[in-house]
Amino acid sequence: MSRPGGRRPDALRPVRLEPGAAPFAEGSCLASFGVTSVLCTASVMDEVPPWRRGSGEGWVTAEYAMLPRSTQRRTSRERAYPRGRTQEIQRLIGRSLRAAVDLGALGERQIIIDCDVLAADGGTRTAAITGAAVALELACSRLVGEGELARSPMRELVAAVSVGMVDGRVLLDLEYVEDAGADVDLNLVALQTGGLIEVQGTGEAGTFSRDELDEMLDLGEAGIAELLAAQRAALRAAGV
Repeated sequence: MSRPGGRRPDALRPVRLEPGAAPFAEGSCLASFGVTSVLCTASVMDEVPPWRRGSGEGWVTAEYAMLPRSTQRRTSRERAYPRGRTQEIQRLIGRSLRAAVDLGALGERQIIIDCDVLAADGGTRTAAITGAAVALELACSRLVGEGELARSPMRELVAAVSVGMVDGRVLLDLEYVEDAGADVDLNLVALQTGGLIEVQGTGEAGTFSRDELDEMLDLGEAGIAELLAAQRAALRAAGV
């Protein structure tokens, strides 16, 4: 069975990382993995949460939302409070970004990353993390450029990708139609230096072996290497 668009099992969807997509934010990036598109913005706040005050360290957190027509049918806005899935994803984004940041070098500032899904065709959380890292790097570079910080608190980049098993085949960067029928669904988050931050893997329809897990991890790490290269190219294009 061929993949949508005739992609190879080890191929990413076309990836576009567009820095500066939101001109009023301290850092921003429109991240597109195929049809999936997420606008990531970084806002620098000159204060930290109350529980962080006096620590001398900053904080990085994230909020995630799917716009009503990011999917085939309109979904309601989460006005009162985020749903469980939304909370899980924004916590994942925040954890992933904090792993790449020296919070002490940030000082008592908070950077809030907003990830708004414009179009959802699978892999929204991985696109959000990958785009958010570019937005965060731009915001940190701006703080240095404006003399607010002596050095960037961003130690390295971080990226994420999905991997799965569909009809017995290991596939990289699943689209929705593949994800919906996957036997195994796995999301991988890793730093530029190779350290793993998160491995979210679930047997949706049965189990998977250790060898199959290793194959998925190897494929995911290869995909992340490509995404890191795309991030670096986007930052170079933005003069960072």
